[in-house]
Amino acid sequence: MALWGGRFTQAADQRFKQFNDSLVFDYRLAEQDIEGSIGWSKALTAVGVLTAAEQQQLEQALQALHAVVAADPQIILQDDHEDIHSWVESKLIEKVGDLGKKLHTGRSRNDQVALDIKLWCKRQVTELQKSIRQLQHKLIATAEANQSAVMPGYTHLQRAQPVTFAHWCLAYFEMLERDYSRLADAYQRMNSCPLGCGALAGTAYPIDREQLALDLGFTSATHNSLDTVSDRDHIIELLSAAALSMVHLSRFAEDLIIFNSGESNFVELSDKVTSGSSLMPQKKNPDACELIRGKTGRVVGALNGMLMTVKGLPLAYNKDMQEDKEGIFDALDTWHDCLDMATLVLDDIKVNREKTQEAALKGYSNATELADYLVAKGIPFRDSHHIVGEAVVYAIQQQKALEALSLEEFKRFNPVIEHDVYPILSLQSCLDKRCAKGGVAPQRVAEAIAVAKVRSA
Repeated sequence: MALWGGRFTQAADQRFKQFNDSLVFDYRLAEQDIEGSIGWSKALTAVGVLTAAEQQQLEQALQALHAVVAADPQIILQDDHEDIHSWVESKLIEKVGDLGKKLHTGRSRNDQVALDIKLWCKRQVTELQKSIRQLQHKLIATAEANQSAVMPGYTHLQRAQPVTFAHWCLAYFEMLERDYSRLADAYQRMNSCPLGCGALAGTAYPIDREQLALDLGFTSATHNSLDTVSDRDHIIELLSAAALSMVHLSRFAEDLIIFNSGESNFVELSDKVTSGSSLMPQKKNPDACELIRGKTGRVVGALNGMLMTVKGLPLAYNKDMQEDKEGIFDALDTWHDCLDMATLVLDDIKVNREKTQEAALKGYSNATELADYLVAKGIPFRDSHHIVGEAVVYAIQQQKALEALSLEEFKRFNPVIEHDVYPILSLQSCLDKRCAKGGVAPQRVAEAIAVAKVRSA
């Protein structure tokens, strides 16, 4: 059943119908469409279009339909309707007869679909925030278990200064915290109700749109009908948040892929998130991480696609906007799946502390400590930087760690160096000195873990 037709003398070509129909994907909005219809029935009753008895009859039928849909959303796809709005209306008419035809009074599919997708997006924000919190909690637990696991930190993928695996975990906690806050911000901006704006110019009935907004769980009604029916900012914001968060997850996955490699051997991922090779029996591939990294592209692509869809649209509604749904459905499904998979990846992860410490020792990651030592002896930093660079070159040639050089060898580079340099060059000293807020000193990391627990509670 189409919700239009009187203006037309010919049936639509079947090829156009298949091209035009959206039920195959917008069936996911069934519960939201029903919720909005119940809210609209109450608004129509308040202005005398429906009697209280008629509203009760409509609401009971809609609630029964809601239960059917909640039990099996796929049942919708057994029918041949243009979209979810026509499906709901036809089922309502089957239940209550001509009364069902009165429900669309003063309402357009334009404000109806704007409502449905906003309600759906609001629900997704809540679910995504839960998944972000679960991953953050797993990162905190992993950090707690690995506070003493020293490893090299990297810049340019070169060993730089020593950090701990706990500090690494907390870096991703911070990225996720920003992702969480972006969802909260987006939720505030999408929390205005579109219903009652009609096709583009508003409804001809004196609907109390503020009360309608409250009935449907919004904080207020939208302000401008032209903007409302053509507004898809909330979808773009969610796609933007999803794309950026997926970039964070991709970096997380890439780090673990490197750490899990035979060359690094810093971590071993659980059998639950790895797979083998059909040819090489020794392989244990980090497929979960690789798929997280790979799926990032489709989410970023959905954002770009939506931006291109709306960039040239004149006010108000255009059928191009039907293209919003498949992208947001797929992107948020993917983001949700990847958040949950990243949480699973941290289950039973094993940090090879001997390997991480060995790598931290071999990477001359204590070179900055030697430079600071010389500064404390009165040598300008730029001069000390040059001196240490020469010492590192020498140590590499001798195939020695920096702290393994003898005092005699150190004095070749500067005579102020004494025995007190050796404690300074220890990994523990390197960590302890980074004691400013946000640093890798053990006490600071322990504090950060405690604070993270509070922030993510």
